[in-house]
Amino acid sequence: MPSNKRSFFALSVLAAATATLVAAALAQDNTISFWVRAADSGFTTPLVKAYNATHAVQVKLTSIPDAQFVTKFGTATAGGAGPDVVAVDLIYLPAFAEAGLMTDISEQIKALPFAKTLSDSHIRLGTFEGKNYAVPFSAEGSVLLYNKSLFKKAGLDPNKPPKNWAEIESYSKKITALGDGVKGFYFAGSCAGCNAFTFMPLIWATGGDVLSADGKTATVDTPAVRNALSFYRRLWNSGQVPAGAKTDDGTNFLGAFLTGKIGMAGSGAFAIGILKRDHPDVDFGVAPLPGQKGGSSSFAGGDSIGIPAGSKNVKAAFDFINWCLTEEVQVKEFAKNGSIPVRSDLAENEYSKLDPRFVIVSKAMADGRTPYTTHYNELFNDGNGPWLAMFQEAIFGSGVNAATKKGQAAFTKILNTK
Repeated sequence: MPSNKRSFFALSVLAAATATLVAAALAQDNTISFWVRAADSGFTTPLVKAYNATHAVQVKLTSIPDAQFVTKFGTATAGGAGPDVVAVDLIYLPAFAEAGLMTDISEQIKALPFAKTLSDSHIRLGTFEGKNYAVPFSAEGSVLLYNKSLFKKAGLDPNKPPKNWAEIESYSKKITALGDGVKGFYFAGSCAGCNAFTFMPLIWATGGDVLSADGKTATVDTPAVRNALSFYRRLWNSGQVPAGAKTDDGTNFLGAFLTGKIGMAGSGAFAIGILKRDHPDVDFGVAPLPGQKGGSSSFAGGDSIGIPAGSKNVKAAFDFINWCLTEEVQVKEFAKNGSIPVRSDLAENEYSKLDPRFVIVSKAMADGRTPYTTHYNELFNDGNGPWLAMFQEAIFGSGVNAATKKGQAAFTKILNTK
């Protein structure tokens, strides 16, 4: 081949290679990958669609089965193959940050004009050793659902839900007395996560806790915890709860209430939309979860959103995160579709005002709490873990005192594990 032709050929190859690299770079700059758990795909799919319709940068959404999410995300990110953005249950953030799987976005968060309105629990759990790794993405608060029709039949005022445990017990007995399979109260007795979400607030509202403020010491062998467990044990032993509740692993967590034969049950904001859409025949109210003698608390749940370590498009990733937190998106994409805004200044909006029950949940979540620990899964979510074991022994087994002593020892062992 003549030298001039060889030179032309070489230049052509170089130009083609350069064009390919430029195209790849542009594709990378204009696409960010976003991983969510499957449970969130219902609202993240239209959210991403709305973003992609109005932005040059495109978000590629990947939905991962909930049970596989933590392992798949951890493995991929540690190996340099993680997404640009991730939304994950806020309880896992301390462990992810400790493992070095998240990008420090402290400065970006500080620059947000609405930073102080963001859910305190989400920000707290997204913070590790003084650095912020995530902001709130979706919010969930636990509340007490009650059946207004059953309240009326039992001679109770449907506009006056219980404000302490004595009232719950009293109301429950009157509702159970209606007979025909009706029961006054419900909880999923074999579901660890369910009873973190709806039982733990009873402890907080009574002035107790399950962990120290720094998350390093167990505080389950305490009067507040023992009193809350004794409360549930009384409901169970006096026949106020259906027998099937003992083995419910969460499958019937909301389903029992949907039958219209349960007077009261702990649940979350998600239940409001389901009841309104699919069970309009159930006339229900929403109230804060009360403490032993009054007060209230809530489990501030939901997902946090952040940028995994190794993301190659941090700026575009945070631009997307920022967009998710804007007033228009929080109201038009979240509140409009029955979700709670993660900003306290938007709790009351044009959509929540249409149904005051959403305002109740929003305020409960804003005042709620979430345990901070890098061992959350082993302690509270594991079906074979110490939280559920203590709960079940206290309510269905040998008794409260023995259960909390064993629980304290089991919690301490896990917390001392490096």
